[in-house]
Amino acid sequence: MTEHGRQRAVGGGRPRAAHASADVPRDLLDEFEAAARRPLAVRMRYAFIHTYKPVLDDAPYRSFDSLAEYRRWCAENLPEWLGYGRVRV
Repeated sequence: MTEHGRQRAVGGGRPRAAHASADVPRDLLDEFEAAARRPLAVRMRYAFIHTYKPVLDDAPYRSFDSLAEYRRWCAENLPEWLGYGRVRV
C-alpha cells in the first residue's frame, strides 16, 4: 500500500483503492480493469450509444428566435421523459 491509501493493481497497472475488492464484485472489477487497459480510441468507440429521441431526431435541425419560443416548442412537442420540460417548484 502506498502512503496515500492506494495500492497498485496486479501487474503494475492503474492504482486501485484499497477497499475496492470489498465494495465491488470481483468479476465486475476485472471487467472494469480490462476495459481501462484498452486504448482510448477503442474506449471512446464503445462509450457512446445512440438512442433514438422521438421528435428531436426527426429533423436535421431546428432554430428559434428566442429561448421562450424554444421552451414553448419543447413543452408542446417533446415527451416529458426526455427531460426538456420546465422544472416545477
